[in-house]
Order: sequence, then structure tokens, then C-alpha cells
Amino acid sequence: MKAFKLITTAVLVSAVSFGAIAAEEITKEEAAKYTKIGTVTTTAEATSPMDAKEELSKLADEKGGKYYVIIAGREHGRVSAVADVYK
Repeated sequence: MKAFKLITTAVLVSAVSFGAIAAEEITKEEAAKYTKIGTVTTTAEATSPMDAKEELSKLADEKGGKYYVIIAGREHGRVSAVADVYK
């Protein structure tokens, strides 16, 4: 029973932590309140706009950002996008 509680707690903490660290897409107007720390670009692996947003969020996280603003996008067979990253 103790092991079950430990595993359950670990799973819940992981789920909360994952959601808490995902960078959030914001508008250009909202970005004015934050500090720009760089730019990220999706790889050619994205096949839908949602894939591109998820990848931009992940890349922004890796760069240390909390927010991102998509500044360019293209959908021609595969989706690519560029975003400014803010904290």
C-alpha cells in the first residue's frame, strides 16, 4: 500500500510539473510586458499547426522561456514556424 501511494504521488507530481513548465503562446501586445530572450524555429518534423505549436513550446522551454509569440509560419506539405521567446 505504501508503494502504491508513492507511485501515485510520483505520477501526480510529474503531471503537474509537465503542465507547469510548458511555455505559453501569447500575443505581441502581451509580449511587451516581458523580456525577449531569443528566437526558436520548428523543425521539418511538424506535420500540423498543433505539432508546430507543441514544438515551439518545447523549444521555448529549453531556451528558458515562459512565453512565445509566433512571428512567422508556413504550411506547404509540412508546417514550419518561427517564434520569439520571452521570460
